[in-house]
Amino acid sequence: MQENNLKTEELADVLGQLIKDLRRNISQSSLDNLAISFGISKGSLSNIENGTNNVKFVTLWKLSEALGIRCSDLVKLLEERLGEEFTLLDD
Repeated sequence: MQENNLKTEELADVLGQLIKDLRRNISQSSLDNLAISFGISKGSLSNIENGTNNVKFVTLWKLSEALGIRCSDLVKLLEERLGEEFTLLDD
């Protein structure tokens, strides 16, 4: 079970960094501006980017729209960063 928690933390960290990179490089938006367009507080978005919040799928979908990309593209980028070997399920 401990390993699964570490995997969940890794997923949240990688997702947060990906969102931060997309915000900075693609949307060229500040944390404030993206939070406003996403409809959440700056603190909540910061927690997502820092990997301290597990993101619900509906939140991920809205966030991808605020970033100007399709949710499926965001998931593909996340999968690429995590690598083919990454899984949340124990063998």
